[in-house]
This record gives sequence, C-alpha cells and structure tokens, in this order.
Amino acid sequence: MENQKYETVAVVIPCRNEKKYIGLCLDSLVHCNYDKTKLEVYVCDGLSDDGTAEIVKTYAAKHPFIFLLENKARTTPHALNLGIRSSKTDVVIILGAHAAIAPDFVTRNLDVLNTHPDVGCAGGIIDNKYEDAVSETIGMAMSSVFGVGNAHFRTGTKSGYVDTVAFGAYTREVFEKCGLFDDELVRNQDDEFNFRISKNGFKIFLDPAIRSDYYVRGNYRKLYRQYYQYGYWKVFVNRKHHVVTSARQLMPPVFVAGLFLGWLPVFIFPWWLWVWLCGIVFYKMAALTFALQMKPPVTKIPALMWSFFILHFSYGLGYLEGLFNFMLLRRNPRNSGSKLSR
Repeated sequence: MENQKYETVAVVIPCRNEKKYIGLCLDSLVHCNYDKTKLEVYVCDGLSDDGTAEIVKTYAAKHPFIFLLENKARTTPHALNLGIRSSKTDVVIILGAHAAIAPDFVTRNLDVLNTHPDVGCAGGIIDNKYEDAVSETIGMAMSSVFGVGNAHFRTGTKSGYVDTVAFGAYTREVFEKCGLFDDELVRNQDDEFNFRISKNGFKIFLDPAIRSDYYVRGNYRKLYRQYYQYGYWKVFVNRKHHVVTSARQLMPPVFVAGLFLGWLPVFIFPWWLWVWLCGIVFYKMAALTFALQMKPPVTKIPALMWSFFILHFSYGLGYLEGLFNFMLLRRNPRNSGSKLSR
C-alpha cells in the first residue's frame, strides 16, 4: 500500500516436538533489537508430547509478547493460519522452530517493506548450523545450486526480486487480498502462497542483509522423506492452479524417469545403452564438480555427492507418484502423504 508505514509485527512459529530447538528460537526473538511493545510471537504447537509446550509456557510467563496456541490439526498450514488469525499487526513473519534470527532481522524486514511499496513479502538468507558431520554434509548440499537450483535464500546468489523466500515477512494487505495458507497442503504451502501473491500483483524481495540461522537435521532418512513430500505435493499445487509453477521442478522427475526407463530404447537401438550410461556418468561428474566447488575435505566428497542424489531422487520420485495419483488417476492426497517428517 502506497505510503503505508509498517510498525507492528507478529511472528508465527508452527512447531511440534521441538524441545531441543524452541528455546534457541525464542531466545533470538527475546534478544532481537525491535521494540517489544510492537512485537507479538505466536507459537502454534501441534500437541507436542516431548515438553515443548511447557518450555513455551515458561517463556510466555516471562515475556508478555509471547503466546502459546494449540494447533489441534497438527499440520503446518493450520498452524500458520491460526497464528495469522490471532494477530492484528501490520506485518506477519513466518518462522521455523529450527531457526534463530539475527538481532536486526525484524528491523531489516520492515526496512524492505517500508522502502518498496510494491513488495508484499520480504525475506533473507539462511545460514546453516550443523550438529554433526551428516548435518553438515546435508546443509552443504542444500546450499548448492546443483542441489536446490535457484533457491536463492539457500544459495545466497541473488539480491532483489525473487519467486520465493524462507521465513517471509508478509504485509497484512497480502492476506486481505490473497487469503491465507492452503489448509490442504502439508508441504509446499509457502511456495504455493508465494505463487498466489505474485499472481495478485505483489512482489517478493530478497535482501541478503536479512539473516537467520537454521539448525539442519542430520538424518538422511528424514531428508529423503522431506524432499519426497516436496515433489509429491508440488504436483497437487500444479493441479490446483492448472500450471507448472517453475521449470526447475521438472528436472528431478526427468532424472528419475531416465534412470528407470531411459534404457528401454536399447531393445530397438542397441547403441542407446551407451547413451544411457553416458547420461549416468555425466550426472556423477556434475555432482563431483559441484561438490569440489564447495571445497569440502576430500573425505566428505562421497557423502556430499550422496546428499545431492538423495535430494534429486526423492523429489523426483515423489513428483512422479504425484503425477500418477493427481493427474492420471485424479485422486486426492493419500493419508500417508499427509504425515509430517519434521
């Protein structure tokens, strides 16, 4: 909105069983340099059974701007919408329980929104924090252009207008015009919402000076499930909007289809076997090249290449199953696809 001065801010944090991290997240908000009389923090807890809610209650008792809300639906979009509806502020920031903001995080987001009247969402760069060797390897893969494409909030390769950010700061006008997050989407709800607000004329701006730490999960199994769900739910988003929201999403399913089916022409053209094998070798060489560019210790290169493969294979396989279920069979999402892995 022209000449709007944004001052009051709500931070919405969806979480479930985050006993290990929620204190770090809330500490960063308590110690941020923004006026606490203009700040509200809503922790939307999905019926945690590990003591997370008790920790939040302790913070809420000490700090009147922190609130605990019960998210009975236990999914991320329900948590986000619960917090947004509870707030009446000029701006709403979406934050993860695994994140800790820089002291000037809120101030810098407001600077972008107040400086650029056409921007409906501001965001910045994620700095990965690691707990062990596996989480460091996963974080490196997710910070590589080869690993995640043009997800600039992870790679830090761009400043300015983008198509999505992490931990976005949204103006109230965005929700009034575009509605809230889609309750049907267990995954990709932020990407879908950012796509929707762009269609409604709002810009998304990434400022690398806006920083937050993100504590990476050191578990290949969870990484696989997380990106499988990203691919699976992306197709459902495409069906809802009748459009492929970005070209980069097509590369992993093409890769997986090539692995499983790319050899079939061999029955007609025997020489095609060499083409298929060369494609596999090319992928491995590309993975090695991008791994070397990150300058890890030599001993970590195989694990980094394996992380690349998990990102691409899991997303691609999920996407292909989504195509089969949502496009070919015209089914709605299955219950197992609705289970959160984090």
